[in-house]
This record gives sequence, structure tokens and C-alpha cells, in this order.
Amino acid sequence: MGKNLILFFLMLLFISLIGCTQVEQQIDDDNIKILSTNYPLNYFAKRISGNDNINFFPSMDGDPAFWEPSPEDITNMQESDIILINGASYEKWLTSVSLPQRKIIDTSNVFESQLIVMEESVDHAHGPSGDHSHSGTAFTKWLDFNQAAFQAKAIKDVMIKQNIGDEKDLNENFQNLVNDLEELDTRIHEIADGNSEVALLASHPVYQYFARRYNLNIEAVMWEPDSFPEPNQWEELYDLVKIHPAKYMIWEGEPLQESINKLEEMGIKSIVFDPLGNRPDEGDFMDGMNQNVDNLEEIFK
Repeated sequence: MGKNLILFFLMLLFISLIGCTQVEQQIDDDNIKILSTNYPLNYFAKRISGNDNINFFPSMDGDPAFWEPSPEDITNMQESDIILINGASYEKWLTSVSLPQRKIIDTSNVFESQLIVMEESVDHAHGPSGDHSHSGTAFTKWLDFNQAAFQAKAIKDVMIKQNIGDEKDLNENFQNLVNDLEELDTRIHEIADGNSEVALLASHPVYQYFARRYNLNIEAVMWEPDSFPEPNQWEELYDLVKIHPAKYMIWEGEPLQESINKLEEMGIKSIVFDPLGNRPDEGDFMDGMNQNVDNLEEIFK
């Protein structure tokens, strides 16, 4: 009887220890911190984890590709458990910041061989981002929604590897996200198929992966939606449309009315296709992208 009693208490102790371990694991999951360096990655991480409380995206103005983290931002990154980066020279500040490499997840590694190297470097200064250069590797990879799905998979894989949430839930949430991305991909293919010869303009060189994926004939200038172009920029556009007779310009954001009016005098209409690198004022990533695709339909209707 004494031996059986001892075994009974040992079993109770074992069960108690298991319970404590599970509670501690749940607390660890709730306290984990995942930081993303742009809004698309942050949105993907939230969708996959199903937990808004563990996902963070630094508050910033302008394009995150030209963001310079403050000392406080750097501290927040150092204290994060996972740092999701876009890669391909997007986070130019990485070379001057000390961060544990084991925390950094480059979401584009799997399609590194497919990255587009920009042939020319252009420097300019507009908007809240100040001086910046478009050079090196094209970085708006998520505008190819097939690549966006691979970036989402990298996020899902690291969450499973680090036991963040239930694996079944993570896989299910990931698949729901991929389904939404595939729907966008299909919509654009249906709109753009058979229109590869249609000349288009872009206000900024950020649509490289978008143009490649959907076989669009886009030539970019270097304009900002919140600034009226200088006389020399208009002269460059006049020369460009002589060899690239576009009837539409795709803008990153809503352009000034006077820019719209002058373009219309040239026979060029304006539409907005916001890359959504930063958090939108209204709605979320899918809302914004579906609106973008609605806008794109105007070109080919």
C-alpha cells in the first residue's frame, strides 16, 4: 500500500510539472516580439500568427525603404525575438546597426536568384524621406504576389520552428493568406493578359517585379505625387512619350490635381497603384491591393 501511495504522489507531481511547463510556454508565446521592417511583412505576420499583440511595425513617415531607425528603434529591434526583413538592400541601415544575426529572417532568400538589379542609379530629394537613391536591387518584391506568398511562407516557417502558436493554426492561417494573394494574382493576370504591348508610365521606379510578373510594358520617371514636376522633368517626359507613347501614368499615391491636369493635356490619364510599403491611412493590405487592382482595370477596359 505504501509503495502504491508513493507512486500515486509521483504521478500527481509529474502531472503538475507538465501543467506548469505548458503555462510557462503559453506565457512565453504571449510575450514574444516579432518586428517587421515594412508594412506588408507586418500584415503577413499578423495574418499567419493570428495575434496582433506580438507583431510590431515601427511608426515612420514615407517609404520604409528609406527609413533611418532612431536609437529607440534600434533598441526595440535588439529586444525583439524575430526581425523580419525584406532583404535585397531594402534595409540599408542594417550595415550600420548591431543586431544578432540569429534573429534576422530574410523573407526573400528563397527567390534570391530572381531579384532584379537596377541598371541605373538616380538620386533625388522629395517628401518626408528626404534625399534617397534608387539603385542596387529592386525591392518592392511583394508586388509580384507569387513572391509575396514565398515571403509569407518564410514567416510561417520561422513561427513553426520557434513554436509560436499552434502549428495547425499557423498552416491554416498561412493558407488563407495565400488564397487571398492568389486571388489578386489571378485578377491581375486576367486584366493584363494580351496587353503586353500597351505602353504605360510609372511615376517612380518601384514596379519592376509587378511589370515582370504580369508582363506589363512600364517605363518609369522619377516624380513624387505630392510635388509638381520641374520644367526639366516635363521635358524628359515629352521626349520619353515620343518613343513610348503611353496613355496612362501609374502613381504610388494620389497626385496633385495640377499634375493630373497637365498630363491630361498630353493625353495621359492618371491612376494610383499604391505599393503599400507603409501602413495605409484606411483599411489593410488586402483592402488597398484590391483597390489598386480596381484602379488598374480602367487602363485595359
